[in-house]
Amino acid sequence: MSAELLGRARAGDRDAFAALVEPHRRELHVHCYRMLGSLQDAEDALQETLLAAWLGLEGFEGRSSLRTWLYRIATNRCLNLLRSSTRQPVAAAAPGPLPEPTRLGEALWLQPYPDAMEPSDQVPGPEARYESREAISLAFVTAVQLLPPNQRAVLLLRDVLGYRAAETAQLLGLTQDAVTSALKRARATMNAARSNHPPPPAPGSPAERALLDRFVAAFTELDVDALIALMTDDAWVRMPPLPFEYRGSDAVHRFFSVVRAHRTHCGRFDRMVPVRANGQPGWGQYVRDEVTGTFHIGGVIILGLAGDKIHELTRFETSVAPYLGLPRTLG
Repeated sequence: MSAELLGRARAGDRDAFAALVEPHRRELHVHCYRMLGSLQDAEDALQETLLAAWLGLEGFEGRSSLRTWLYRIATNRCLNLLRSSTRQPVAAAAPGPLPEPTRLGEALWLQPYPDAMEPSDQVPGPEARYESREAISLAFVTAVQLLPPNQRAVLLLRDVLGYRAAETAQLLGLTQDAVTSALKRARATMNAARSNHPPPPAPGSPAERALLDRFVAAFTELDVDALIALMTDDAWVRMPPLPFEYRGSDAVHRFFSVVRAHRTHCGRFDRMVPVRANGQPGWGQYVRDEVTGTFHIGGVIILGLAGDKIHELTRFETSVAPYLGLPRTLG
């Protein structure tokens, strides 16, 4: 950080302030996303953070780095949003023909995070326990959403960003004992949710491409047996913001069988446009209008891979398509 830039920013130079915070913008955005699980909410929290930093720059004394000071503001803005949030699980029966779900999911606000928005140069601190790829995965972000706000903040600052206990306590205005206690409880919850699956194949590798090609062929034809053969025995199917979740071969088989039975268009009209989000492969699913011949976006699918299998399929509504660069229609 340049003392000259800081001085200009404190004197009211907005360009100087922008130059100060720009190197940290992407990582702060990812942090807010991990805290909130929603791309839209993360953007709101980031804008509040930058406004608060601009208005409070005179109070920055330089006892910590500018980056740490910004993380303090961002984390507390997210905590304020979480504590004032009315997000609650929706108790509902399965709509229409869908079979009874395994359970009702709780993180209904979950949205995917485009790979193109992730910072490429973020280096976790010495205390970090999670690698960057796991810490942005949908499975990780989903599990984090079920932690109480303070535990969530402590886990992300300690185990993802790698801040030490004393630094975390200072960032959150807590005692070090309170941080240690919250971290212990958060780790227990996260460890229970963590799978023992083999790691996914490298992005873009022949192994990944082969698995994804098999999935697209089975999915576009809704070949239920072929889909189940590609999945782990404990695979999840999720559909936020719908609360219905299906786990395991039998439940997933029932789900896809019902979908196939009620499908009103032929699989050969589907078009799958590749995307990547949360470090995972996915597609925009387009359905052909038989009258106009135009392909309309029908949803976004993101896969979680484990070795040569699929352990998670998350389908999002069309509202997330623009964030992933997916148009509403294709010619």
